[in-house]
Amino acid sequence: MPERTQSKPPRRAGAAPKTKIAPGVTEAQVAAYLRRNPAFLSDNPELLDAMTAPGREQGAGVIDLQQAMVERLRGELGEALRQRDELLAMSRGNLSSQTRIHKIVLDLIAARSFERLIETVTTDLAVALDLDVVALCVERPGDGAPTPPVAGVKCLEPGSVDAIFGPGRSILLSPEVSGDPEVFGGAAGLVSSEAMLRLSISSATPPALLAFGSRNIEHFHEGQGTELLSFLAQVIERLIRAWLELPE
Repeated sequence: MPERTQSKPPRRAGAAPKTKIAPGVTEAQVAAYLRRNPAFLSDNPELLDAMTAPGREQGAGVIDLQQAMVERLRGELGEALRQRDELLAMSRGNLSSQTRIHKIVLDLIAARSFERLIETVTTDLAVALDLDVVALCVERPGDGAPTPPVAGVKCLEPGSVDAIFGPGRSILLSPEVSGDPEVFGGAAGLVSSEAMLRLSISSATPPALLAFGSRNIEHFHEGQGTELLSFLAQVIERLIRAWLELPE
C-alpha cells in the first residue's frame, strides 16, 4: 500500500511567511525564553520596531484594522523619536551658545579701557562665536560735526540704521546674503549670512548697530531664537555708556 504523504496546511491569506531562526536556535527555544523572561521586550522596546504584528483571519475585501493601527502607531513612534532627537540637538546647541555668550560677556566686563572694550567686541567676539567678522557701526552726526575716529568703529551715513532695520525692528537675521561693504568693510566678501542688532547706546549719541557675519549661508536665519543676541547687545550698550559716562 503506497505511503500517504501529509500535505501542509494552506497558509491563510495575508499571513507573513515564518522568519527563519538562526542555526542552532529553534522557535520553541525562543518562545520558551520569552516565557521565562516576560519583561524582555519591555526592557528592549527597540526590538518591537523590527517585528511584524500578526494579522487576523480575514475574508475577501476585509481590511485588518488592527494591523493598520499597529503600522500607524509605529510610524508615529518613529516620528516622535525623530523630533526628540532634533530637540535634544537643539538644546545642546543652545546650551553651547549660552556658555560662549556668558564667557564673552565676562571678557567685556573685564576690559580695562574703552579701546580694549571695542577690540573685544570687534575681534574677540568673532572668535568666541565662531564668526568670520563682527562690525560695530555708528552713524555720523547729522549736524555735520566731525566724528572723532575710534579704532574698530565704522561710520555710517545719517539714516542708515533706520534704513537697514525699518520701523520697529531691532534684530535682523538674514541667510544667503552678500555682505554690505558699508557695514563690514573689507570683510564683506566673507559674509553669506548675517545678524544685525540695533544699539541704543544713549539719548546723546547717534544710532548704532552691531553686525555679525558668517560665510555659512545658514548660520543666521529667520526663526532662530534671538534672546542671547539681544542680551549681548544690551550688555554692550551699557558698557559703552558707562565708559563714556553718557546718559541713558
